Order: sequence, then C-alpha cells, then structure tokens
Amino acid sequence: MTNIKDLVLPHKVAYQTLVRAGELGARLNLETYVVGGFVRDLFLGRKLKEIDLMVVGDGIAFAWKLADRLGVKTIVPFRLFGTAKIPYRAIPVEVASARQESYDDYSRKPAKVIYTDLEGDLKRRDFTVNAMAMDIRPEKFGELHDPYRGIADLRAKRLITPLDPAETFSDDPLRMLRAAYFAAELGFDIDEACVKAMREQADRIQIVSWERITGELIKILKAPKPSVGLILLQKTGLMRYVFPEIDVMYGLRQSSDWHHKDIFYHTMQVVDNAAQLTDKMEVRFAALVHDIAKPRTRRLDSDKGYTFYGHDDLGAQMVKRVAQRMKLPNELRDYLMKMTLLHLRPIALAKEGVTDSAVRRLMVAAGEEVDDLLTLCRADITSKNPRLVEKYWENFERVEKRMKDVLERDAMRAFQSPVRGDTIMKVCNLPPGKKVGVIKKAIEEAILDGEIENTYDAAYEYLLKIKDKYIE
Repeated sequence: MTNIKDLVLPHKVAYQTLVRAGELGARLNLETYVVGGFVRDLFLGRKLKEIDLMVVGDGIAFAWKLADRLGVKTIVPFRLFGTAKIPYRAIPVEVASARQESYDDYSRKPAKVIYTDLEGDLKRRDFTVNAMAMDIRPEKFGELHDPYRGIADLRAKRLITPLDPAETFSDDPLRMLRAAYFAAELGFDIDEACVKAMREQADRIQIVSWERITGELIKILKAPKPSVGLILLQKTGLMRYVFPEIDVMYGLRQSSDWHHKDIFYHTMQVVDNAAQLTDKMEVRFAALVHDIAKPRTRRLDSDKGYTFYGHDDLGAQMVKRVAQRMKLPNELRDYLMKMTLLHLRPIALAKEGVTDSAVRRLMVAAGEEVDDLLTLCRADITSKNPRLVEKYWENFERVEKRMKDVLERDAMRAFQSPVRGDTIMKVCNLPPGKKVGVIKKAIEEAILDGEIENTYDAAYEYLLKIKDKYIE
C-alpha cells in the first residue's frame, strides 16, 4: 500500500472533509474510501472539484450522518443505486454504497444492483485510472488500493478498462464517450483493445439519452485539445450516431486557399484554434458547427473548384434541428444559429475600402456576440501557408479596429431606433400594426447607412421628413 496523505494535505477543504468522513466511518465501523476521479486527480496534481466517497454499507444512511457533520441540512438520494449527493458549499460530495451492476441489452440503467466489497466495486469502474481508492479512516488514512494497476497506467498515460472492454462498454455505452473525453482532457492514449471494442460497440450508444450524450460532447469541447476526442469518435464510428452532420464531413475535399483540404479535418483544426483563443465552450461549439452545411451545399465548379454557396444560411437552419435533437438550451441554440449564419460576414469586411455602413450592419446583426464572432473567424484561419495566415490576421486586426472606432462613435452593439413605436404612432396618427414597424425600420436603415446621426433629435427630424410617404 502507498500512503498519499502528503498529497491531500495542501487541499485544506478537501482534507478536512475527508477527515470528518473517515472519523464517521470509523465510528460506524464501516470501510470508508475516497475513490475514482478524486484519487486520479490527486496523483496528476489537478484541481480537486468534488469528492466521491464509497462505503461498504449503506451509502445513503452514511450521507445523512455526514451531511449533519458538515452542517448541511439535506441530501439528494438515489435509492435505486444506493448513492446520495451532499450539496456541501465548500466542495460537492457524493457518497455511494460499494456495488456491482448488471444490465440488459436495451438500457444503460442497471437491471440489478448488488452490494459488494471494495474490490467488487472497483472492478466495475470505467478505466483503471479511475479504479483506485484511498482509505480515509483515521488509523488507515492515505492507504491506497490499486488492484488494477491504475498508477502504472497514469504514468504511462494510458486508458484501459479494468475488465474486458467489450463488456465494460456494452454494459454502459456512455463510457465510450468518456474515453474520448479523458483522451482529450488528460492527453492519454487509449489502449488498442479499447479502441477495437468501441468500434464493435458503437451502435450501442443509441440506448443512451441525448441529454447524457450532449453532456459528454460538451465536456470534450471544454478539453484543452477537443479534436483528440472528436477524431476518436470519428475513427471508432461513434460520430455517425453522436453527430451525423459532422460524420459526413469526413473525406470531403474543399479547395480554399485558407482551409485544410478535408472539411472534417479543417473543422477539427478550427475547434482546436478556438480552444487556444478562448475557454468559452459556446465559441468552441460554434467552431464545430460553423461549416455544418458544407456537405449539402458542395458543388464542383470547373473554374472555381469546390463551392459551398449558401452554407451559412442552410447551416443555421440545420443547427436549429440539431439543437432540438440534442436537447440544447434555447439560448445556446440561438447563439449557435447566429454564429453559423454570420461566420462569413467578417471575411467580407477584411478587405480594403470596407464602408462604415457594412461595419455597422454586422455589429447590429451580431449584437453582444460580435467579439465571439471575430474569435470564431480568427479560428477559421487554417492555412498552412504562414504568409497567408499573417495577411489574414492583419486584415482581421484592421476590421476589429474599425469596429471599435464605429462602436465609440455610434454605440452600435445595442442598436435600435431612438424613435420608438409609440412616438411613430402619435406623429403619424397610426394604430399599432406593420406600418409602424416599416417606418421604424426605415429610420434604422438611415442610421446604418450614415444618412443621419444615431440620436433622438436626428431620428425624429427624419421621421417628420419621411412620414408622408407611409401615410395614405
């Protein structure tokens, strides 16, 4: 056994919580361990985000007693699985009974839960690096239990299952997506036997709910290099079920000066570029879907090569359908649709002689997401020609400067006509209706075109000037 107490001590909140849980376990005469990701991250020197406890006994009863010790008034029990969450403000805690599970062919929910001992619990876990436990009872605090050589696999940066990977992935197909996530998050290689099992079990992912699939996909996008996980999904056939619109990009060539010749690998590069530019998951997701309609709009022109006319507009509509399938929040859906629709617009602005009107219109269309849009467009530069990349970046810096100048002059981000509908109705003696909106739009267009200033007085004067054209 290896004592890892010294690794825990610097994490004061986690250490104090473990001490209290261990003392409780000793008082109740229950084997009590911290397990899984906590132990893994402890050895990797990663931030400890939550505590996973396992007791050989009644985990829910233990959770109630521990919550009382921590000053938490309630817990969230999951009686079918013998687990409970303790919403401890200092650090989230989950307590589980040592258990094994059996599954049927049509659901990842356990058909039967059998309570077991420490080793029986560890062997059911997804990967050896997550199948380690540390005893936290006072007389044994820091003793490591590593029956499946998780430490050796951590050092080798290798992901391998404790049991036969075919059985592990068949029992819970979500583990295949977790393999892709851990590969991207930790930079680990996946054992070839696991990769083979993922290929053979790929269709089993269909029994997993879209909420869980989407959750793992978002975790992959948050990883330091998302393409590692995404390419693994593609190579194992999982992408066909997880994100078929991305799967069909594979092997399709394009002939742009600025892009990777393969649409799929261009997309992977854009996602990684976005990950280097921002931690914001939404921008990374936009990078994944920005060219989603290219396979459907791809045409071969004898002079221009491959073209993708309208892929921005069609892409936005496709994203709407994807969001419905993947159960995305409405706010994220709308964001991704906007970014996909507008992702080509800054490219047009990255030319000499662009007008202030064009800059204003893009800023109004992008709204609060204008900075994210420019980040996405920077990420979209995937040429391997350093001269072209340098030129393109210079163009974007010029566009950004123009936008900042226009922003300072006209406050375009939150743009709307200074003259509101009630004023238009009063001046024009009109009832509520479409005509009011048409007049308001005409005023906004005049501001965007630079005909009048973005002030109430200028807009009101312009309203008086044009109102007779709209009043019968």
